Amino acid sequence: MPFALELPSEYGYVLTVASASFFVNLYHSTLTSLARRDSGLKYPIPYATEEQAAKSPAAYKFNCAQRAHGNFVENFGPFLGALLISGLRFPTVGAAVGAAWVFGRALYARGYVAQGPPGRMMGFGIFLLSDVALKVMSVWTGVQMILESRA
Repeated sequence: MPFALELPSEYGYVLTVASASFFVNLYHSTLTSLARRDSGLKYPIPYATEEQAAKSPAAYKFNCAQRAHGNFVENFGPFLGALLISGLRFPTVGAAVGAAWVFGRALYARGYVAQGPPGRMMGFGIFLLSDVALKVMSVWTGVQMILESRA
């Protein structure tokens, strides 16, 4: 049975947060590019070897930047999906939680690159809580839509 999907008038907040998240990817790319330049590792080398990282703080920093960016990319698609779905029913809350995710991911990148793996933990906590909240709201949005279609 077809249904019409109406976007809430506040959905612009959701789209603004989604768009802001693109700049976190740019931030990661910049951190990684600068760390690659400083390490002297040339393309297509994806990571410094364990030996290179042990000898060179710049190579170790490059590995941290590269891993932080990889983790962002791994989580980016599910975040966008959860944000866009949850925003259908909870546009202002979804946008606020999504903004926290964006902030947490930027903090994660900064901390990981500056201090290594321990430096990522504050940003990790913020984005993880935000991520779980968005996914729960997304599931609830789907359940509500199913229940309404049966009424």
